[in-house]
Amino acid sequence: MGLFSKKPRPAKTVAKPLHGDAQSTTSFSSDKDTLKSPTSPHHSRIGGNRSSAGSTMPPTPLTPFSPSMAPRADLPKPPDPNLDPAAYLRSLNSVRERSRIIADKATRNKLNHFDVDMNKFPDVVRFVCGIIKRDYDAPFHTIPMHSRYQHFCVGGRDRIANLLSTFDDSVDQTEKCRRLVDLFMISVLLDAGAGTHWTFKSAENGRIYRRSEGLAIASLEMFKTGLFSGDARNKFQVDKEGLSRLTVEQLAKGLQHRPGNEIAGLEGRAELLIRLGTALQKQRIFFGDEGRPGNMVDYLLSHPTTQASSMPIVILPVLWNVLMTGLGAIWPTSRTAIDGVSLGDAWPCSSMPQTSGGLSSPTSPSFSPFPAANPHGAPSTGRGEWESIVPLHKLTQWLCYSLMQPMTSLLKVQFAGSELLTGLPEYRNGGLFVDMGVLNLRKEDGDRGLEHYADYCSRLNVRANEVAPMFEPSDDVIVEWRGVTVGLMDKLCDDVNYALREELNGGEITLGQLMEAGSWKGGREIAEVSRPNTKEPPILIDSDGTLF
Repeated sequence: MGLFSKKPRPAKTVAKPLHGDAQSTTSFSSDKDTLKSPTSPHHSRIGGNRSSAGSTMPPTPLTPFSPSMAPRADLPKPPDPNLDPAAYLRSLNSVRERSRIIADKATRNKLNHFDVDMNKFPDVVRFVCGIIKRDYDAPFHTIPMHSRYQHFCVGGRDRIANLLSTFDDSVDQTEKCRRLVDLFMISVLLDAGAGTHWTFKSAENGRIYRRSEGLAIASLEMFKTGLFSGDARNKFQVDKEGLSRLTVEQLAKGLQHRPGNEIAGLEGRAELLIRLGTALQKQRIFFGDEGRPGNMVDYLLSHPTTQASSMPIVILPVLWNVLMTGLGAIWPTSRTAIDGVSLGDAWPCSSMPQTSGGLSSPTSPSFSPFPAANPHGAPSTGRGEWESIVPLHKLTQWLCYSLMQPMTSLLKVQFAGSELLTGLPEYRNGGLFVDMGVLNLRKEDGDRGLEHYADYCSRLNVRANEVAPMFEPSDDVIVEWRGVTVGLMDKLCDDVNYALREELNGGEITLGQLMEAGSWKGGREIAEVSRPNTKEPPILIDSDGTLF
């Protein structure tokens, strides 16, 4: 299958990246971060005719997950960055607002590491529209939201439905939802880039899976063995006791990590899950005495803003606070901090406004965040320098997209404010813009990245099948790439909706649907064509197992 694969229905014209005009309808100053959540013009059916790009698998069957129409609600304003910059940069609103600065520079070809050709943007719009029309029928109501759930359905098997069917009648809907939240959280946190060579052989059917789908199946099979549970009465859960006993060796066995089948960042993944156990123990208000991720369901349902409605409506900032506050301790301490407060997935970026004082590291007062040869470190900054930071919070957003599904389908929870979520700043969405010529890495950065890749291959004693520039996650190239991806995804969503306006018949495709049906899938498909041996993105990340 792949770029030119089709779903099993009457043939349609397959999209190819063509030069041509697709009218742009947006600028990056458009008001996407409104404090009112609009009513969605349609509701989407999870499942549909999904044909996963870059993998040989049949379409995913229809599933029981059907998100409802988004309700209207008053949403809290984000913190004032001048009064509490750390709180602001940890807020969801800040991701779109700050990334827009980099995206505005991109439209003027003013980035520091990429030459930008916006004349190629219509090609991306046409390509993505073609993929959507290839795999889904207008008006595209069956496009599911992009979430971890889809990866569990690789090969056309609805493994989540199968898992639910194994629970006996004593397990009510709320407990089923808790169990899926447990599973999805572990699976998302393990979903950093697996590397070029890693594969996973499923015990279920003996088939080989790679990348995100492989990590999803691996996490599910480990979950079903009770590896993450400390309660002998229920192996189908994740809790502080189970995670406190987890070892690198156990995770290596569960992920089938061995010589010749190494997964990138194994130790980082294990440390992340062990730290998760500590966070679950400390944050009892969210996760209960058991220290269980699924107990956030009870917290959300009992929250005053949820109780204020006659039906369960959770405002997204409440879920966001659970994840940012409750899981704040799991991220590496080397990440950026303000006044000692870790910001998580937020990084200094040379394309952001710079202050005269620059950033400083606790161990190096003269540290400069953007040295040409090695632009990474563990910067800490003061209150007046927050503007140089670009917050991205990819895994936390990935959790939001993923955890909303089981709560919606099993407990009929609706989420107000989901439009605050952005496109995910990861290598498939970002790789789409690079492979199609919108973003072009400058030669000096490309040369530096190729040197890094050569060192990486030598260090791990792996053969370079297809050479691509590689950088550390904190490298200024990667931060700029991820930041501009968020802004370009907003523009892509608006332009795709305009291009498909007749087929949509008054509706619209959301960002979550666009990633599932177009940009994430398109990024994978174009990578499969551009680098058929590895199918890797055009820019590689020397992953620590906690990013991407």
